[in-house]
Amino acid sequence: MNISDFVQQAFANHMATAEATAKSMPEPLARWVSACTTSITNGGKILFLGNGGSAADAQHLATELVVRYKDDRAPIAAIALTTDTSMITAAGNDIGYDNVFARQVAALAKVGDVVVGISTSGNSENVVRAMTAAAEVGAVRVALTGEGGGKLAKNSDILLAVPDKVTARIQEMHILLGHLLCEALEQELELVTMPQKIGGGSA
Repeated sequence: MNISDFVQQAFANHMATAEATAKSMPEPLARWVSACTTSITNGGKILFLGNGGSAADAQHLATELVVRYKDDRAPIAAIALTTDTSMITAAGNDIGYDNVFARQVAALAKVGDVVVGISTSGNSENVVRAMTAAAEVGAVRVALTGEGGGKLAKNSDILLAVPDKVTARIQEMHILLGHLLCEALEQELELVTMPQKIGGGSA
């Protein structure tokens, strides 16, 4: 393997996907930001879910919103439904892994909340079922997927489908889109700046 060629090709592929994504995302991203702004303003919350790398993205984005992205500010209500091992293993054992997220959505989501399902294929059954559960409670359904959107294309209110079929490239765009959401929300919500840091710990 020629590492130099390998790196150059990977970056070329990444940039090509980024350019295509930039062209296709302004409208759905604006709708996502608007839905989240409305939800938070009205006392709602944002719930994130996904499997594997998408689960990591769910946790990453929920943390950015609750703690901070760029600015010290009031917290934004967000939950990752991927972190409670007791919940996930109980649901997986008792009602099946396909229902681990739908059960949590049914229990925690309410009208006006935003449920964000992340799946590079758009076909992860537990994500699809979570979106169905979100519709039943009156939450706004946002799907982050890959090219075409898979099953989530018809089971979401806002679809952000990265125009690529390569999982790694799609995941790279998902976290970028998530970061754009975080930054936009900090600006749109005009949250009160925290006067001082809470606690005395450090990372």
